[in-house]
Amino acid sequence: MKLAAPVILGMLGHTVVQLVDNIMVGQLGTAELAAVSLGNSFMFIAMSLGIGFSTAITPLVAEADGENNFEAGKSAFKHGLFLCTVLGIALFLMVFAAKPIMYAMSQPKEVVDLAMPYLNLVAISLVPLIIFQAFKQFSDGLSLTKYPMYATIAANVVNVILNYMFIFGKFGMPELGVVGAAIGTLASRVIMVLYLWYVLSKHYKAREYVLHIKFFTLSKKMLNKLISLGFPSALQMFFEVGIFTSAIWLSGILGKNPQAANQIALNLSSMTFMVAMGFGVAAMIRVGNQKGLKRFIELRRIALSILMLSTLMAVVFALIFVAFHEMLPKLYLDYDNELEFVDNYQVASIAAKLLIIAAIFQISDTIQVVALGVLRGMQDVKIPTFITFIAYWCIGFPISYYLSMHTEYESSGIWIGLLAGLTASGVMLSIRFHYLSKKMIIQAAKIKTN
Repeated sequence: MKLAAPVILGMLGHTVVQLVDNIMVGQLGTAELAAVSLGNSFMFIAMSLGIGFSTAITPLVAEADGENNFEAGKSAFKHGLFLCTVLGIALFLMVFAAKPIMYAMSQPKEVVDLAMPYLNLVAISLVPLIIFQAFKQFSDGLSLTKYPMYATIAANVVNVILNYMFIFGKFGMPELGVVGAAIGTLASRVIMVLYLWYVLSKHYKAREYVLHIKFFTLSKKMLNKLISLGFPSALQMFFEVGIFTSAIWLSGILGKNPQAANQIALNLSSMTFMVAMGFGVAAMIRVGNQKGLKRFIELRRIALSILMLSTLMAVVFALIFVAFHEMLPKLYLDYDNELEFVDNYQVASIAAKLLIIAAIFQISDTIQVVALGVLRGMQDVKIPTFITFIAYWCIGFPISYYLSMHTEYESSGIWIGLLAGLTASGVMLSIRFHYLSKKMIIQAAKIKTN
């Protein structure tokens, strides 16, 4: 819990940036909310690749920390920082180049026109965000999980203030609408990087890692090791985020109100997912430590304990979603706006139905992300990558597409497909963990006997 709580709060901080943007932009109208949703769908894909790749740093640093090997830990961090910086720039350029695709995606034209200028600025924020992830994953690997949390809290304060100033034109600033939300996001992500670097440079355990980095003195062996761990991890997150992004695009084909409703349900379920993600990171750190110490029975016990604890939390969130499924969507909409009342009512009604399905998949989603964290800590990434592809794109997406486009389920059909994909992933990844952990224990016992 000491490891997981700061990670959860830090992860929630990223989602709170989106929550603040959505709530404030939602006051402008459903078209503006749908525009932020569409623009962020491109960002989610890019972020999934960057954040997924950066997770390779944590198990290597955690294993080195368990072995008390400073040189190995610093090498993993330095090479990870270099690769994340290059990747952040590449992802920014890819998103910028992909913008015109929005006009060919059968999305509402008014939504695309609003999304374009928003995406310009938010795309730039990918560079500081992915660099921040390198520092965060390194900090997590040293079990210093509270410092990324502090950085994210500081960033959220900046985001709220700048959003208020630039979305609504307060304190003498111009009223920029959705573009104002992008300014807040960009500034907050720059501040995150600077703050986290400063805090780590003052900490006795992290200081020597983050100072005097010979950025361009690189080892081909370590680069290859990080890429061999990071690339499959990036694909795992890409496959999962990709299916949620497809939900945004399929909702856009159904119309701006279904798209806005999807964004509300997605934002709320993302917040609870970050709790599961925090437990997944804690599992990755603790399992990585035990792997370094070659204590495989403890490794399995820790993994099962975190799976049980996180699943209990998921049940609590599921009950909250069921109890408040009609109330929560209203936080995002302005019911006093008579011109938008009909649209707002429809959006809230659709979102309420989606939250019932989201309540059910809380458990599946939690099991799959914690199992992934455990397997990453064990440095097992290739088979899980294959599993996530099968679960989301061979099972989940076809169901989403068919039910939404060819039946009366429409928006609910999209989320039924998400539920199917997450459940399949959770089951298969759990089986993989049980097989691998038992194998490691048996092999260790044989070596000890010999």
